[in-house]
Amino acid sequence: MQMPFCPKLWDRSAAAATSAAQAGNVVINGTVVVANHFGLSAPGKSTTIRLISGTQVDHETRKGRLSGEAALRGGKKTKHGKASTTTYNVTFLVDPDFGTPGAVAVKNGNRNDQFFLRHVHLDLAEDRSIHFDCNSWVYPYKKTNSDRLFFINTSYLPEKTPEALRLLREEELRSLRGNGRGERKDWERVYDFDYYNDLGNPDNDDHVRPVLGGTKQHPYPRRCRTGRPLSKTDGVTETRKHKVINLDMYIPADERFSPGKLAEVLAMGVQAVTHFVVPEARSLFHGDVVNFNSLDQLRADLYAKPPQPAADGRVMDELKSSVPSHKTYKQVSKIVKDNPVKFPTPQVIQHDKEAWRSDEEFAREMLAGLNPVVIKRLTVFPPNKSTITADHIESQLQGLTAEQAVEEKRMYILDHHDYLMPYLRRINTLQGVCVYASRTLLFLKDDGGLKPVAIELSLPSDGVGGGEISRVFCPATQGTDAHLWQLAKTHVSVNDSGYHQLISHWLYTHATVEPFIIATRRQLSAMHPIHKLLDPHFKDNMQINTLARSILLSAGGLLEKTMYPGKYAMEMSSDIYAHWRFTDQSLPNDLIKRGMAYKDEKARGGVSLHIEDYPYAVDGLDVWVAIESWVRNYCNHFYHGDAAVAGDLELQAWWDDVRRVGHGDLSHDRACWLDLHTVPNLVNTLTTLVWIASALHAAVNFGQYGYAGFPPNRPTRCRRFVPLPGSPEMVQLEADPDRFFLEMVPDRFTTTLGLALIEVLSNHTSDEVYLGQRATSTWTDEGEVLLLLDGFRDELRRVEKRVEERNKDPRLGNRRGPVRVPYTLLYPDVGNVAGEKGITGKGIPNSVSI
Repeated sequence: MQMPFCPKLWDRSAAAATSAAQAGNVVINGTVVVANHFGLSAPGKSTTIRLISGTQVDHETRKGRLSGEAALRGGKKTKHGKASTTTYNVTFLVDPDFGTPGAVAVKNGNRNDQFFLRHVHLDLAEDRSIHFDCNSWVYPYKKTNSDRLFFINTSYLPEKTPEALRLLREEELRSLRGNGRGERKDWERVYDFDYYNDLGNPDNDDHVRPVLGGTKQHPYPRRCRTGRPLSKTDGVTETRKHKVINLDMYIPADERFSPGKLAEVLAMGVQAVTHFVVPEARSLFHGDVVNFNSLDQLRADLYAKPPQPAADGRVMDELKSSVPSHKTYKQVSKIVKDNPVKFPTPQVIQHDKEAWRSDEEFAREMLAGLNPVVIKRLTVFPPNKSTITADHIESQLQGLTAEQAVEEKRMYILDHHDYLMPYLRRINTLQGVCVYASRTLLFLKDDGGLKPVAIELSLPSDGVGGGEISRVFCPATQGTDAHLWQLAKTHVSVNDSGYHQLISHWLYTHATVEPFIIATRRQLSAMHPIHKLLDPHFKDNMQINTLARSILLSAGGLLEKTMYPGKYAMEMSSDIYAHWRFTDQSLPNDLIKRGMAYKDEKARGGVSLHIEDYPYAVDGLDVWVAIESWVRNYCNHFYHGDAAVAGDLELQAWWDDVRRVGHGDLSHDRACWLDLHTVPNLVNTLTTLVWIASALHAAVNFGQYGYAGFPPNRPTRCRRFVPLPGSPEMVQLEADPDRFFLEMVPDRFTTTLGLALIEVLSNHTSDEVYLGQRATSTWTDEGEVLLLLDGFRDELRRVEKRVEERNKDPRLGNRRGPVRVPYTLLYPDVGNVAGEKGITGKGIPNSVSI
């Protein structure tokens, strides 16, 4: 139930509590709680708060009546959950007809320092109270020239906003939208869209990169605008400081990591860089680029006896000039010192160091590995323009012809051909890169497992006309053919690794969500129920995306150094984004589009699977249904019919911002979006967005170290092609297959660099908030909504039990495979409220937060 604003709260008992000097006024006592850790500033003696009535209008301003200023008193160290806080007291004297507070205005009187306000709590008469869940930075008035406004925790659709708060609601949104001009300052709260014009450096010929977004040639989702000056060289690329760790790129303060998380993430990066990457870099600079001599040496050097020296001084010096405060730097230093890094043994080789090589595991990871979202059902044999014939595969189809296997829905394909082929000529001119476009055909066996039956590796021909040169490899267990088959699988894994990191992970979760965040802040008031629903699913996304553009995706960044597309990576992702459809991102629609399922209204999630033991899809549908039920119940609580959705001006402006600006390059494609005029379409849209930000990201992110932590299982590039018969390379392969393999996959420096990266990306931090959880229990004062969230959490616990039961079922071979790694990437882990962190291989955070 919504708590109504009720002026009758002010009764004789409240007035009687005042002194004679305060006769005729009403006393409202409250507490103000401020975060107090990692060097955060305190509010200061000159910080004041004013109350704004939510029920009584000042007829001159047409806004809620305003109380006098009240200063903060005291300052007692407290705890709120795990957070260290300081609690201040505050007292207001208001007229008896002031009404019920609907907002508070906070004025930070400090000269330079901001503070983080967690909440304001007011005690009213008759044991009533009002809570303002703030969780936001308050910058000095000297910089902002305005008070910081916080609304009551009650949710209102725009047309139901109390008159006293209506203008304030509109003014707040206008200020958040800004005017689209000028360079943004740290203390500003302005959300605007911009192109990806911050990846290149036109002053360095090798670092010139195209602007992504705004053109048919290079479509892309939008990012948050910073307004930095443009390069004088080309007039379109945004200038930035080219530093190893760049933390000064503007994003609104409320989108930044908490100081604690920032310290954790920086510490993880410093440990990785210092203990593993820097020593390898030194060998590189000395011209000593070497391979691992054997797989045993690789395992011993990376996992068995890891070095644990003190932090490298150069890295720490670089960090010191980048972090926001000396105390944050000290916190990072302490974490590094107390937790000397070592690469843990990845799950994929914990139980059997050779099982990753098997055909069964190679195929199983397409259904339950770190990239289980690409495999499709083959509907036509052979694939378009493929050189694979029936003779290549029919001996492996358990007595079926190729056509029969397709008809019985038992043929599948991992296709990394069409999108890659136009780039191969350019990619293969990069130093040390030898890459094919691949197609892998698989057969669904009687036991429910997949078997690879053919791999086609293709290169563009030397002639004109777009021809191709293709080779087909079939499974073999002995002799040279077995070695060739293993190399062919490796090239497929390289293709899949690049697609996974660049598309499944970065583009389809990180990049596509950011425009929704910007549009939400610009168009949906903090009082809007949809804003409250979505807010936890946006946590830290813009900060991690900003760091990614600075460190990983920029010209010469880590992704270009470790992944095979190199300098063409982001351009290639733009081509793939041109075919992205938001409507296809719902799990049921995705499974149907890939031919992995068919519509079945009686089945869970409305679809039935063609491969019953498809762990990602089975667990994912359970999670999807739970999210959908929660979102439907939530929307039905606020929208009592389609007309309410169609008439919600803020909601319609939000959807217009998302489609026409945030994803504006795809606005012309009506199939990309649902019209947001009905409750069912709203539910489907919001469920899809929550799914992308939570479960989809968890499925493609947190398994990275478990599977790719052993680089031979998921190499990121190849340095040699598969040798041709009679060639000197074939002689080398036959003489020493393992050595040839290690000379084909990345050298030890690139391997170690990539390993350090995915170790950081696979970590859960201690401030993570998981699906079904909220950061505070006071995020809303809607009692019925809190009960709905309890129901969502209970359903997720039931999902967890089903996941555990499936992983114990010996009939479900795809859930563990030869490597005996249970599938837990879609295990919600709603009980993880004690700050369990690290590489857990399970848990669905609410947001794309790492």
